[in-house]
Amino acid sequence: MADGKGSASLPLPCVFSPKSHRYLAVCAQDGRLRIWNTDSQTLHQEYVPSAHLSATPTCIHWGPCRTAKEGPQRKRRKSEAVQLEQRADLLAMGTVAGTVLIYSTAKGALHCTLDGGHSGGVNCVHWHPEDTLLYSGSDDTNIVEWDLQTGKARSKWKADGAAVTSLCVSPDGKLLLSAGRVIKMWALDTKELYRKFTGHSTAVTTLRFATAQPSDSSGLYFVSGAAHDRLLSVWQVREDGKDKNSVASFVLTDEPKHVDLVASKSKEQQAVRLAAVCQDGQLHLFEHFLNGPCKKPQSPLCTLQMSDTKDTPTPIPLLAVALAAESRSAMLAYGNYLQPVTERVDLNTADRHVCLTRNVQTTLSLSITSAVSKVKTPIVNAKSKVLIPGLPGHQAPVTAKRKEGTDNKEKSIAERLGEIDLQSAASAQKGAPCLQTDNFAVLLVQGLESNDSTILNKVFQTRKDTVIKKTVARLPLPSVLPLVEEITKRLQGHPFTASLMVRWLKAVLMQHTSYLSSLPDLVSQLGVLYHMIESRVKMFHKLTKLKGKLYLLVTQVETKTESNKAFDVDHTAKLVYEEESSDEDEASGSEEGLVDEDSDNWEEDEVMEDDKKEPSDHEEDDADGRTDSKANGEEKMEHDNESEEE
Repeated sequence: MADGKGSASLPLPCVFSPKSHRYLAVCAQDGRLRIWNTDSQTLHQEYVPSAHLSATPTCIHWGPCRTAKEGPQRKRRKSEAVQLEQRADLLAMGTVAGTVLIYSTAKGALHCTLDGGHSGGVNCVHWHPEDTLLYSGSDDTNIVEWDLQTGKARSKWKADGAAVTSLCVSPDGKLLLSAGRVIKMWALDTKELYRKFTGHSTAVTTLRFATAQPSDSSGLYFVSGAAHDRLLSVWQVREDGKDKNSVASFVLTDEPKHVDLVASKSKEQQAVRLAAVCQDGQLHLFEHFLNGPCKKPQSPLCTLQMSDTKDTPTPIPLLAVALAAESRSAMLAYGNYLQPVTERVDLNTADRHVCLTRNVQTTLSLSITSAVSKVKTPIVNAKSKVLIPGLPGHQAPVTAKRKEGTDNKEKSIAERLGEIDLQSAASAQKGAPCLQTDNFAVLLVQGLESNDSTILNKVFQTRKDTVIKKTVARLPLPSVLPLVEEITKRLQGHPFTASLMVRWLKAVLMQHTSYLSSLPDLVSQLGVLYHMIESRVKMFHKLTKLKGKLYLLVTQVETKTESNKAFDVDHTAKLVYEEESSDEDEASGSEEGLVDEDSDNWEEDEVMEDDKKEPSDHEEDDADGRTDSKANGEEKMEHDNESEEE
């Protein structure tokens, strides 16, 4: 697949050169462009853009084969001139900064820079059959047509409401396919919309023309693939415009990451050979006659996988494929992006499933040839010991003295882990050797590289924030992203494990945020973590509201039950005491208790009782005061009456 590799959800761009497939261009994660020679299996050229962290290449596309002008010209033979005409030279690279870089493999340097056309990152680039024109699509939803002779944009128009993720020019150079989530076909002469195709629910990442028929006939077909979609759809461009649905589909095992096909060039021979490399590392081969609608999805004619030659074989992922136009062979690229292995194989479609075993070194073994003028061997004392650190800033651990007669054989990692107890404080008080922060970092790197759950569980069990911060700070940068992926996986597990992983995630974000922000595919790497945190935060608000409502219900039920208990008090006496008495006492008591209503002497009796009481001094003073106030009042009233009479 030549274009559409700039999306953050897709893997790194990896493209073979056209026709001869002599070179393989790979954009590394650190922003470097590496061009490998498929014949000699060596690194041909390496280009590091200036300020590559801000201009990381996101998509690449080889230009048409042309005659490259390199250095001082001399007289060449006709055979050499023919080879120069068939060489692929220019390579277009879109960057996250919105610029397009044109790199020349003949010069081994940057040919020109196209800027000022896009305000967002470039997702796809595609050459016109004439090598003077180039088209680019960006996150700003625009398509720009570049003129390489002037280095400026010839035209610019809005293509879609969303980002443009894929482009493809028809073989005759009259039509342009562009896609975000909707596929649109443009007439390049007028820049007007010619057709519109809908059917994908995600961003379209693959667009390839399957036939070389002119645009004015109904024999024009093209293939499309989308992210998170396990089907390749085939569309037909008809003259009557009734081309709303796809006419055929190819079934894959995973979403496509690289597609190559050999288009049919005649009406009589409509068989199209297509090869698709999926995200799971498998290669699927298809052959189909494009002669109208086909309701049944097409299964692959052959599926190819690769594995190593170990006792327990592990699959080797395929990176890219390039089909030969004439023969049944194909050029494969497999392994890793830092040092891919290329090989030309013959495709045998007689077997439905083919597995190729290869002895591929999984470890990085790049050999850099440099001219060394002088080499001086240092003189080393026999008694001196050389401590080689495993990590930058690593200090040698304290070694405990062994008793005489013990075996001096070094213990394995499993034996060391068995002797280490990360949570026991008693062992530290007794003076037993405990695990240091440096050993935490070493063990963490080893656990991430070997994917050993035992080592990772031992390291992740610590709860000391200082140990976690120092361990994360001393990690090498290549181990930061695997650590984040491991934390994300463990956060989705048991809540107890998730509470421990939050501390590690906090330390990683505090120490390595600057490194993570420089990664071009950070959105795809941290997308799962972001969506998980967002969903849990949303659920947390809902749970708090539910907790409040449940608390109100529980409290109301409790108050109601308590009130019911208060009203259900038993008023019957538990114990009754009756005093024994005679009938005469009851009769006399009743007579004494009653008052004779006809008695006239009850007032006199009360007066006599009051007279018997001797008044106190305070009461006498009150009585005198009352009499004085009464007299003064009577005098005042008399004086008032006299004044009225006068």
